[in-house]
Amino acid sequence: MNKKYTATKIACYTGYFVQAIINNLAPIFYVIFQNQFQISYTKISWLIMINFVTQFVVDFSSVKLIAKLGYRKSIVIAHIFSAVGLVFLGVLPNVMSRPYAGLVISILIYATGSGLIEVLVSPIIEGLPLENKSGEMSLLHSFYCWGQMAVVLITTLGIKAAGSEHWSAAPIFWAIVPLVNIFLFARVPIFPPVPDGEDEMSIKELFKNRKFIIFALLMTCAGASEIAMAQWASTFAEKSLGVDKTVGDLLGPCAFALMMAVCRTIYGFVGEKIKIKTALTACSALCIVSYIITTLSSIPMLSLIGCSLCGISVSLMWPGTFSLAAKEFKRGGTAMFAMLAMFGDFGCAFGPWLAGVVSDAAEKSGMITMEPLKFGLLVCTAFPAIMLALMSIKTNKNRTE
Repeated sequence: MNKKYTATKIACYTGYFVQAIINNLAPIFYVIFQNQFQISYTKISWLIMINFVTQFVVDFSSVKLIAKLGYRKSIVIAHIFSAVGLVFLGVLPNVMSRPYAGLVISILIYATGSGLIEVLVSPIIEGLPLENKSGEMSLLHSFYCWGQMAVVLITTLGIKAAGSEHWSAAPIFWAIVPLVNIFLFARVPIFPPVPDGEDEMSIKELFKNRKFIIFALLMTCAGASEIAMAQWASTFAEKSLGVDKTVGDLLGPCAFALMMAVCRTIYGFVGEKIKIKTALTACSALCIVSYIITTLSSIPMLSLIGCSLCGISVSLMWPGTFSLAAKEFKRGGTAMFAMLAMFGDFGCAFGPWLAGVVSDAAEKSGMITMEPLKFGLLVCTAFPAIMLALMSIKTNKNRTE
């Protein structure tokens, strides 16, 4: 690969690291929020929903903005929003009379940045003249996982050392990463995903294609399968399994992120040897198994192993669907990546929101004998099951074509 593109790849990798910070930092504080601000499972579910619905809206509305401003200006703006939102997360809840409103404002701001990053980074990589595009896409997305693991590990150990009352320093610390990446993206080479002279597909064109609808549903299930477990893993380990917070975070969300990162990285180097359709089908089946082990096991350590296994199972869902779609729609361009990200973010919002709401309902009803959050996550087994069914439909269609 031409070395002049290395800086672009590094900036893109860091962009996904920023998105990992945004999506995985707040969940570490959920129990702290519950204790300090008296926030219920449902209110926490709404925080998750606000984060990903904001990203969903940004995904949908960004196509024309990116066309007008260009990729460089758009990605720089995305990182500015991300940095400001993270700083606000550490400041506003502690200075506002209504802490929950401070959380909401912070999330709205950094989620706007995250939504733009999701839309922009993948097509920037797709636009580079690289071989093994599916492997490169998986390697790119692995940095989300490495970022998730770093955020969980460093933040958890920081809270352990400084005390939970100093949690607000963590978001301000992590804001340094998007600030630095602003200067990288201001200088690196950037190419459009569709070569000059070729027309990109419009949103209307995409939605007229039945195959794109399948890809949209796959992205929804991929997002829900991954984020339902990722967002609730820390709280699940501490409150449902009764594990110490530090141990629970390291063996729950941190191990989840590590397994996902390792699998994406390995696929990034050997992806051309493995059919992505086969890998996605296997991942969907394994995800069902991992959710069942996590929620139905009566042994805490086995539940944590199930959580780690889930990290393996969801590793290729998001980047794999992106890669398949890019091969299917050569002129997909910005609109395709934006719409797929939109449906993925919808799944990211709906999955953990459903888990939280169902958990609260189970706790209030008294009719469910399972621990509430276990039951909420068990319901989310539906998402990988739907994805497995969709992959079967897609495979059968391909055989008849």
